Amino acid sequence: MSKFKKKNTEGTPAISTASLPDIVFMLLFFFMTATTMKDTDLKIDNTLPKANQTAKLHKKEYVMYIYAGKPSERYRATLGGSDRIQLADKMASPADIRNFIITERAQRNSDDEKYLTASLKIDRNVKMGLVSAIKLELRKIEQLKVNYTTAKGNPVE
Repeated sequence: MSKFKKKNTEGTPAISTASLPDIVFMLLFFFMTATTMKDTDLKIDNTLPKANQTAKLHKKEYVMYIYAGKPSERYRATLGGSDRIQLADKMASPADIRNFIITERAQRNSDDEKYLTASLKIDRNVKMGLVSAIKLELRKIEQLKVNYTTAKGNPVE
């Protein structure tokens, strides 16, 4: 007759690593969908002014951003220290705003043109003359939907 051995029940069994690749891929897909990439590389300092009555833009695909401020430390040697305008990734003058708006409109559907908004992200220390020049160019091209981007807070501080 055969002998039966009693199983050794001491210790815990090893952890199965069969589902580990599935978990890694799920995490990878999560971070790929949850992460957003920067649209533009800011070459200017942009400390936004504060406002206490703000509203959030819901459809950001209809927004064209115009930045204004002094060049950051990295670019100050080549661009100078005066207030500058940045359209997308390029430094520009107020006269370049017209071409920027035309190309932005051309990239969009003609039905969406009525929803396009020019969002001005202007540093709080920029001179009003530059802001007026930007607004004048927007008026000339008939871009009348304008938004001023601010940070939430007390404007008196």
